[in-house]
Amino acid sequence: MSGRATAVAHPNIALAKYWGKRPGAGNYPAVPSVSVTLAGLATRTTVAFDDTLTADSLRLGGVPQAGEPLARATTLLDRVRSRAGITARARVESVNDFPTASGLASSASGFAALALAASAAAGLDMDAAWVSDLARQSSASAARSLFGGFVELDAGPEAPRGDELLPARPLAAKEHLPLAVLVCVTTEEAKGVASTDGMRRTAQGSPYYSAWLTHAPRLTADLRAALLAQDLPRVGELAEASALAMHASALAAGVVYFRGATWDALAAVQGLRKQGRLAYATMDAGPHVKVLVRAAEAEGLAAILAQVPGVLRVLRAVPGDGARLVDDAAPRGLP
Repeated sequence: MSGRATAVAHPNIALAKYWGKRPGAGNYPAVPSVSVTLAGLATRTTVAFDDTLTADSLRLGGVPQAGEPLARATTLLDRVRSRAGITARARVESVNDFPTASGLASSASGFAALALAASAAAGLDMDAAWVSDLARQSSASAARSLFGGFVELDAGPEAPRGDELLPARPLAAKEHLPLAVLVCVTTEEAKGVASTDGMRRTAQGSPYYSAWLTHAPRLTADLRAALLAQDLPRVGELAEASALAMHASALAAGVVYFRGATWDALAAVQGLRKQGRLAYATMDAGPHVKVLVRAAEAEGLAAILAQVPGVLRVLRAVPGDGARLVDDAAPRGLP
């Protein structure tokens, strides 16, 4: 068989963090999360199935990939092949317009785009929940990038068999909060500890991990309520608390994502709040600091944060749309 499709997906930033996996099969998150999908950053992925190929291939940003990146892509493609009843190998081309594997959620947008493009190229007409679950099996945060605006993902079952469906689901439209996210980029390099490895080391070695598992669901519920109430200051306060709690747990296991510029950017955010500005920091598994601000103040605050020593540049993003198929004419939404 032959089939080809291209999808675009955007990274998402977890406001209430997911950190840790359920023991056992299936790649299920240990705690729930709430995120915002970001316009302004994107992954574009093309999948082409071809009966003449003898193996899958993957190019990321024009560079051929091998080892774990290719293996993870092939695992997702195998799930699609099994569902579609096909055996053809695939050629995958993917490009990000932001730094890859450095804590800017490139795996979330990458596997969301791959899941959608591969499903379409294989001729599957699956709903968004199935594609979201497919992406989750490769990267839990990728489940959220299938949807736009504000999104939630539950914790997985406590004793998973590995075949339970767990898609993300929309929580609120992108217009729900007048929010902007300023991404303080502190390096162009890949992070030293991959997220999956960082979670494993935290679970095994942090004396605070059990406290995180207890605290995170309560914090997520509080943030969800604040979001639905359109209480932007409270959302920012809880988002910062979630990020700091996650990193405190990781730091206690020797998992360090911070750099000097990370600390300086966090101090700058605190300085802005002392001036009466709405600014709250959040961080994923990487050294970059994302700052939640009012959309109307984004331009001015971005200029201030760009002056922080070690910040290479500041990217501006706002809540955006979910993953979609694209062609030469126009994007198409999920079924």
